[in-house]
Amino acid sequence: MSSRAPLIACALTLAAAGLTWVLIGPDLIALTSPSDGFDVDQLVLLYSSLPRAVTAILCGAALALAGAILQQVMRNPLASPTTLGLSSGAHLALAIATLFAPGLLGFGRDVVALCGSLAAALVVLGLASRRGFSPFALVLAGLIVSLYCGAVASLLILLNEQYLASLFIWGAGSLAQQDWTIALSLLPRLAVLCGLAALLIRPLQSMELGDAGVRALGFSPGVIRICGLTIALALSAIVASAVGVIGFIGLIAPTVARLAGVRRLGSRLVWSTLIGGALLCLTDALVQLLAGAAQDFVPTGAVTALFGSPLLLLLLPRLRTMAAADFQAVPAPVLKSRPAVRTLVLLALGVAGLAVIALLAGRTPDGRWAWTGIEEWAAILPWRTPRIVVALAAGAILAVAGTLLQRLTGNEMASPEVLGVSAGAVFGLIVALFVFSAPDWGQRATFAALGTVAVLVAVLLFGGRSGGLVPERVVLAGIALGALLDAVVGALSAAGDPRAFLLLHWMSGSTYGVDWNTTAITLALGSVLVLAALMSRRWLDILPLGAGATTALGLPIARVRVVIYGLAAGLTALGTLVIGPLSFVGLMAPHIARELGLRRAAPQIIGSALSGGALVVIADWVGRMAAFPYQMPAGLISATVGAPFLLLLLGRRRSRNADS
Repeated sequence: MSSRAPLIACALTLAAAGLTWVLIGPDLIALTSPSDGFDVDQLVLLYSSLPRAVTAILCGAALALAGAILQQVMRNPLASPTTLGLSSGAHLALAIATLFAPGLLGFGRDVVALCGSLAAALVVLGLASRRGFSPFALVLAGLIVSLYCGAVASLLILLNEQYLASLFIWGAGSLAQQDWTIALSLLPRLAVLCGLAALLIRPLQSMELGDAGVRALGFSPGVIRICGLTIALALSAIVASAVGVIGFIGLIAPTVARLAGVRRLGSRLVWSTLIGGALLCLTDALVQLLAGAAQDFVPTGAVTALFGSPLLLLLLPRLRTMAAADFQAVPAPVLKSRPAVRTLVLLALGVAGLAVIALLAGRTPDGRWAWTGIEEWAAILPWRTPRIVVALAAGAILAVAGTLLQRLTGNEMASPEVLGVSAGAVFGLIVALFVFSAPDWGQRATFAALGTVAVLVAVLLFGGRSGGLVPERVVLAGIALGALLDAVVGALSAAGDPRAFLLLHWMSGSTYGVDWNTTAITLALGSVLVLAALMSRRWLDILPLGAGATTALGLPIARVRVVIYGLAAGLTALGTLVIGPLSFVGLMAPHIARELGLRRAAPQIIGSALSGGALVVIADWVGRMAAFPYQMPAGLISATVGAPFLLLLLGRRRSRNADS
């Protein structure tokens, strides 16, 4: 490919950005025209439009450089500040500092953001190290960390709307400027980091030889990784502290540079930086052109995901370097197998006991803990019972969906959130919210189901290209589409519409206001779908054996995968209506069932359903009582405890495997 290709790509992008700026901004002649000091066009150009353009170029360049360094250090074409959860970690750290330790901001927003990015990076790398840092493992670990950080941030926003509403808009990536302060503060910091990156080019280039080759050249692979990660962390944290979370620029720019024929690392870093600045400048200009007067309320960071997600989908056929160990069947636990019937009976009794406690234990209006007496049942139980039953049903539904996905894909980290159908259900709810002024439960359910089916079809189409319905590609397609829909949700939520916080409450998953009609519908539909999942138990027992063994046993694998994906989508749509898309129940409950020794499909489905129901009942009870008389959504509560619980399970599994 011509060596001029990257120059042409960068020049065309900048030309398109410049043309767009000319269309939207005040005439550049305003700079030279006479003014008495009160020319509005001149003031807007000098103190809003130009600083915004410069900030966009600097931030895009920084994120692109961070992405290029991360991809080289991790030898992973999907590594970027967004896919590794670095930006989400920085955003959460700033939210926590704003609320609970504002004094930390005195040391600088960059320091706080860097600590958040570092914490997220450590978690992601810890998870991915168990899978050899493969592309799939890193992206999946980054997704989990991003979901967790997003859940905690959403919970903080719901509890402190008056303090964090502006942070929510800013966190979606806003480039609106009122002076040159941010642009001038970014310039020297980014210049220093770019200089450090230039000094690291030769050691980073040696990473392509592998660890043995790096040592042969006299370098230390560990030191190179730490230095490269530190620079990338600093770049992404500085951008996040200045303008919020800007998604996917760090993934797009290096990919464009590679597609333009840039091979040498030094040239790739330079061209990625230039292309990243031009791309973000163009994206922000298009946002202003299309949004008009509402441009300050449309987050540019969310819009960049509209470009990044399709790119991830286009990369799927090229991901042939994934380790096969990443997609082996879910390993059976080392624990001794226990009789399934006895285990399930004990588990059911435990769930029943938790339900009774949630039903009868609570706090009185003066805040004291009390056990509800018989004389109070008639007044209290009609309010608590539907919520507990729906929480139990929703947890069971999402748990079964997670079990289906984990057994189908052969990956223990698969869940409804990963497949992307949770985001599809939320997108359906958004459409219902804008079609109907006050949609009822039936309308919300219908649109959630339609959104889920649409995403499922798209996942199967993209994941099925180039070699059939390969599970890892289907899951990666789900990640990309989920990010795309989340970007749409973020843009709508940050637009200042009064329905935005209603949408946020729906996404958080509250059982508040549930009545017996909703309970009956949830139980009826959930029972049908769970029964259908149990009827597919033979397929689920055979699928983990691998495609070859499955085909040899006469199972039509493509048709079976479509049916099971459809069941998982239906279960997810129904569960999302109740406890939202950020529950982690579909991820945790199958792990619990396996820890209890339930390895065959039917016992695991039942055990997961009971475990998931118990988790959501506990989350709903904690949400009702922890901040009484205020209530916290069950979906966000279960998400905030879900990720640490998952890390504990993975840590125990690694210890047992090391001992065996």
